[in-house]
Amino acid sequence: MNTILFAIAAYLIGSISFAVVVSALFGLADPRTYGSKNPGATNVLRSGNKAAAALTLLGDGFKGWLAVWLAQKYGPQYGIDDIGIALVAIGVFLGHLWPVFFRFVGGKGVATALGVLLGINAWLGLATLITWLVVAYAFRYSSLAALIASVFAPFYYGLLFGTDPILLAVLAMSGLLIYRHRQNIANLMAGKESRIGSKKK
Repeated sequence: MNTILFAIAAYLIGSISFAVVVSALFGLADPRTYGSKNPGATNVLRSGNKAAAALTLLGDGFKGWLAVWLAQKYGPQYGIDDIGIALVAIGVFLGHLWPVFFRFVGGKGVATALGVLLGINAWLGLATLITWLVVAYAFRYSSLAALIASVFAPFYYGLLFGTDPILLAVLAMSGLLIYRHRQNIANLMAGKESRIGSKKK
């Protein structure tokens, strides 16, 4: 029962869409109405407001980290083990993808997934972040960087910790992230994907 409660709490934390909240606070258009229509930091950046995009990125990453940190710190006294941590990781990620507070219209999960990975282990998150940065810098496509980083994340986890329930959670997040980027994959193949920093039309 405690494991289920922690997972539900994680889902609710994940359901806070910082792209929508921050955009409203800055008086910007709803990110679900322009660009890729994805409520995430990359699309908020298309508004031209870098501060709003940065806050969105930090907020979405922080909620992923927070859910895992809370489960790791306070979970053991309630019987939360690795399976519980894995469910919390998936819960907060699913909350971001399909947020109950925003009619289940959420982002693609890149920042939140990174926050989860940093919460699980700093080295795991850092390795994945470096992968994203290298690809993003080289090709200027946020989606391509996210796709490649998501493929490497389970590999990094396996190298660091081997096979356990949390690895399955990382694999599930990677699969969902790739699924959420299916239109980006099509755009990349067609040469129509927007580059980082491009303005909304």
